[in-house]
Amino acid sequence: MNDPALALLRDLVAIDSVNPALAPGGAGEAAVAGRVAAALRRAGLDVDVADAAPGRPNVVGVIEGRRRGRTLMLCGHLDTVGVAGMRDPFTPVVRDGRLYGRGAQDMKSGVAAMIDAAVRLAVRGGLPSGRLVVAAVADEEHASLGADALVRDHGADGAVVTEPTDLRMAACHKGFEWVEVETRGRAAHGSRPADGRDAILRMGRVLHRLEAIDARLAAGPSHPLLGPASLHASTVAGGRELSVYPDLCRLSFERRTLPGEPPDAGLAEAQGILDTLARDDAGFEGSARQIFTRAAHELPVAHPVCRTLARVLDRRGEVPDPTGMSFWTDAAILTAAGTPAVLFGPRGAGLHSREEYVEIDSVLTCRDVLIDLARDFC
Repeated sequence: MNDPALALLRDLVAIDSVNPALAPGGAGEAAVAGRVAAALRRAGLDVDVADAAPGRPNVVGVIEGRRRGRTLMLCGHLDTVGVAGMRDPFTPVVRDGRLYGRGAQDMKSGVAAMIDAAVRLAVRGGLPSGRLVVAAVADEEHASLGADALVRDHGADGAVVTEPTDLRMAACHKGFEWVEVETRGRAAHGSRPADGRDAILRMGRVLHRLEAIDARLAAGPSHPLLGPASLHASTVAGGRELSVYPDLCRLSFERRTLPGEPPDAGLAEAQGILDTLARDDAGFEGSARQIFTRAAHELPVAHPVCRTLARVLDRRGEVPDPTGMSFWTDAAILTAAGTPAVLFGPRGAGLHSREEYVEIDSVLTCRDVLIDLARDFC
């Protein structure tokens, strides 16, 4: 644990950076951003710290090469999900070659690897050519305010988002859409069925049809690296008390999307269900709305950043073949804004769970691959 990348990782895990939009009272990114900015400034990088939202800073450091060349961006997020049910989440523990703690895998290990890669490049003569932009951003776990702010001011010829990928090059990931559905009934005393209309039973009809759509997606067209699209019911609420017909039921569901699917695929499916049910039953009342959506991401493996990363991995004895990730990342925002992004990060487990860890050796491998990539790509 004497390696500077691992010392930085311990410091980052020890700092509470729970996203306050997910967990009321979460500390946010200010303190952890300060630690990242200090590491970059000590190495002589030109560093800018700017709020993506009040009290929610991004940190961007830049290394200018000695000659003209390509610009590479390394990007990772500083926030974490909540810590409910965890014991000592901000006390990094090393055991059996792993480092445990909230954010160890997602994704302070990737941030530590990219920061130390930049530091080593800066203090060991810099870049022979090109430009390196290192960005540690806020709010990826909620609405990606940090990435949205980043792409307004910074771009690159290629980017690596250092999310955990088990040291594989991930050229694509799924998107997601959140949809809310309401069914409406009529409140009445439970003993008067002629007066009441049950909104919860009507939602059951919706759920039955959503389950059929999920089965159809599972059996339908499949992406070679991502598999099929999917949906699941996330939350449902309705009713007032046992002896009252429920006049409202509200369902939220998540639709995971593939590259090429429209950003309102889930909403369209929900609205189709409601239209069918209304045609079959004149008394059926329901509505649907989209809460939030983020598109899937795919970067052609022929892109120079993918080709260069694959060569570096092959040279180092790592797997050069591309893979895909089931989870969404800021890579989609970078690519959509004109900075083509691929994913590459350490190995670990426990994403968003009560026990989260990263494999220590993989953090150092990730760091060294990023150094080679920066030199070769830029």
